[in-house]
Amino acid sequence: MIDLHLHLDGSLTPQEILSLADLSGVSLITRDHIALRSMMTFDGRGTLNDYLTKFDLPLSVMQNAEAVEYAVRALGDRLFEMGYAYAEVRFAPVLHTLKGATQNDVVQGAVKGLQGTKMPLKLILCCMRGRKREENLLTVELAAQWRERGVVGVDLAGAEALYPTENYKEVFSLASKLGLNITIHAGEAAGEESVRAALDFGAKRIGHGARVKSEELLSLIKQNDVLIECCPTSNLQTGAVHSLSKHPIKRFWEEGVAVALCSDNMTVSDTDVFREWKRVRSELSFPDDAFSAITDARSYAFD
Repeated sequence: MIDLHLHLDGSLTPQEILSLADLSGVSLITRDHIALRSMMTFDGRGTLNDYLTKFDLPLSVMQNAEAVEYAVRALGDRLFEMGYAYAEVRFAPVLHTLKGATQNDVVQGAVKGLQGTKMPLKLILCCMRGRKREENLLTVELAAQWRERGVVGVDLAGAEALYPTENYKEVFSLASKLGLNITIHAGEAAGEESVRAALDFGAKRIGHGARVKSEELLSLIKQNDVLIECCPTSNLQTGAVHSLSKHPIKRFWEEGVAVALCSDNMTVSDTDVFREWKRVRSELSFPDDAFSAITDARSYAFD
């Protein structure tokens, strides 16, 4: 069991938030576990922009290198205890610089976190839609700088419908020039044009891809041996699909497109890969022999 699409800030527990607040000297409005979980979990359905508000609390207590180190280590330890074999954890260094830490400080802290856990864990650095060009270019440069120490790729995350993927050509031109692995959130809040742009930029994996419908685009994805990181529960919550029974993961799998079942955000979506499998098996009538194929796409890992 592996997870190739897992956000650090969306996967922390209430107890980890409390520990991070103490470590960072942040005063929380409550220390009640139930209340904290409610603040971090997206209950119901809405838009991607609604969903993204649930990251405010964890980000508020992760504004220095020590906090990011702790968070990576804690998540890694938890995944190890749950029986995962491997995971790639993604986060945006720029979102952890509000109190003076540099992006490099933050990445260094995350790498230290890797070294402190038994879990085979790697890092993907996210560029952010809507952030300054210079900030995203720096994120790419840092991914190259830390490539031999646990960073295995770059991503583009954030409000996809507001900031089109095609606007980030320069960022991914640099990533390609530096020989970095590329995965891009696309086809989540925007349509097929976003996925096409991601393919043009050299993405070897597509985050979500839930709005891919045309046979022509599916064929292109398959011809280029691109994996789609499917996150069904998250897609239902953000309106990318109207019901789990309509999620395209089954169609992708049946047509021979490489797919990986992923959690996206373990706390925000209140899920993990084990629970995602139970849901898609029930709603989409996946045969049991599909389990290993969609939960252990190790050949597409960036490690």
